[in-house]
Amino acid sequence: MAGLTIQLLAGEFATCRLAPTEPVPAWAGSAVFSSVTRNADELSVFCPAAQVPAAVKHERGWRLLKFQGPFDFGAVGILASVLTPLAGARISSLAVATFDTDYLLVKEVTLNATLQALEAAGHTIQRT
Repeated sequence: MAGLTIQLLAGEFATCRLAPTEPVPAWAGSAVFSSVTRNADELSVFCPAAQVPAAVKHERGWRLLKFQGPFDFGAVGILASVLTPLAGARISSLAVATFDTDYLLVKEVTLNATLQALEAAGHTIQRT
């Protein structure tokens, strides 16, 4: 599915790992973007990097791309249309899905190459 509009959100984000039994911390929320996922092995949090306490296991330096949705649940190939050119450019990413849309986190050091690969694949990038 070529021709997506993808918004580059401002700011640095982090991915965090907590114990699977930890409560969701208050610092994990954000009006811009946050995502919390719990499974048997961990509690993962994606949020603005500035909110993460130093004592929490985390990795900073992520940038956030928001796919302009909403997308129908029957739509096919949305994520593949973005991941395929990034894989071709050897760019690693982390994907997060919500009810209406998808988000992609890429490392800041790969941001320019990411945007070039996506534009070359026919996607439109909105920079905020």
